[in-house]
Amino acid sequence: MTTVIRVAKPVSQMQLAPGSAVTIPDVSWSEFEAILAELGHKRRSRVAYSQGTLEIMVPLPEHEIPRDLLSDIVKALVRFQGRRYEPFGSTTFKREGVAGVEPDACFYIQNYQRMIGRRRLEPDDPPPDLAIQSDVTSKTKLDAYAAVGVPELWVYDSGTLKIYVLRDGIYLVSDDSPLFEDIPIKQIIPNFVERAWQVGNLQALEEFEVAIANG
Repeated sequence: MTTVIRVAKPVSQMQLAPGSAVTIPDVSWSEFEAILAELGHKRRSRVAYSQGTLEIMVPLPEHEIPRDLLSDIVKALVRFQGRRYEPFGSTTFKREGVAGVEPDACFYIQNYQRMIGRRRLEPDDPPPDLAIQSDVTSKTKLDAYAAVGVPELWVYDSGTLKIYVLRDGIYLVSDDSPLFEDIPIKQIIPNFVERAWQVGNLQALEEFEVAIANG
């Protein structure tokens, strides 16, 4: 008779290469919270949790340029339109007992005033108005964003931008951004990300700002 011995090791000891991901099924909410605490805040990995499934992902270095440029573009667009914002980076957003997710970047725009000075999220805080991912987004991650209630999600991957808009708890792919209705976001962002690979983020951003100022 063979005896099976279960060996448990801390999740933080897993060695994940850039661009890799691991999926762990049958994770309870308390286990998810414990794993978050174990991983800590100073890490490159991102997590998503939905319906008992946990994903831990490590982005590729090549995702950093699109992520940073998309964040800067959002800031430029909001300023251009005379609005304000509060950036919340890769904060962990949760729906207690159901889902948790960490965007590459996110922004409060409609609700920015409510979040000014917030050092940590409160249980009744709204989700960010916009979240950004610079990679392929899995079903677990999309389900987590939907459960948390993020109304608009941008996913940039391999030269393509997808805009997801939340409708009745389900994400629909949209050709337009509800936050920036008069700007062809889906068309222009890939062009400027590609431009950033050629001339650098700063020059690409400067060229973008000139382009939107000139209409």
